Amino acid sequence: MATQSAPNGECAASFRKGALCFLGGERISATKKRTLRGGLAEYKRKRDFARTPEPAPRRASSATRRSFVVQKHRATALHYDFRLEIGDAMPSWAVPKGPSLDPSQKRLAMQVEDHPLEYAGFEGVIPEGEYGGGTGTYETIDDVDPAVALRKGELRFTLDGRKLKGRWTLVRTGPRKWLLIKGRDTYARTTDITLTRPRSVRTKRLLADIARDEGGNVDKAATGDPAPRKVAASAKR
Repeated sequence: MATQSAPNGECAASFRKGALCFLGGERISATKKRTLRGGLAEYKRKRDFARTPEPAPRRASSATRRSFVVQKHRATALHYDFRLEIGDAMPSWAVPKGPSLDPSQKRLAMQVEDHPLEYAGFEGVIPEGEYGGGTGTYETIDDVDPAVALRKGELRFTLDGRKLKGRWTLVRTGPRKWLLIKGRDTYARTTDITLTRPRSVRTKRLLADIARDEGGNVDKAATGDPAPRKVAASAKR
């Protein structure tokens, strides 16, 4: 597949592309030459592309060079994968509780292997679990080089997605351990966006819908979706 695209969206930081439960998107173009990009050797080593529908690394670039995506992943444990486009790959963090719009909530973010840019538009069922997500774009604050800021251990940026907007910070606290923190601005909220807006920006599906449509484990996937709201007894009368 030479091109992947998804509607503009958001999910955390200015993200622009999908998640196993896809939250938004931007166009990614890839050449036919299958040359492994720098920083993606670990991603390739961990996957058997004859078994998983996840995209293999190829030469690719986005229109903005500043895309981001948040992908909801029901694996052994539910978590949210936060990815920022930097160079020719997407440095990635697993956020167990998902991004929070509340500046007082400092969310643990465990850094994992870089993912290819093509992953921003991926949504579906993989051997380990169901995936869905959303995307958007981001800009660094103070016009810093994001790669340099990450090496130093602190990256401040603004997100422009459908669900995630405004100022955010990633700060390293230990080996592989980071905190994802919402800035105090007009987009800050105390509501839990993982509960109020759980559907994929790309396809409007819940995790259980993705599993049902694509041959996954529906019961397991459903445990990653918010419980259906119970109708009050007074409302039934």
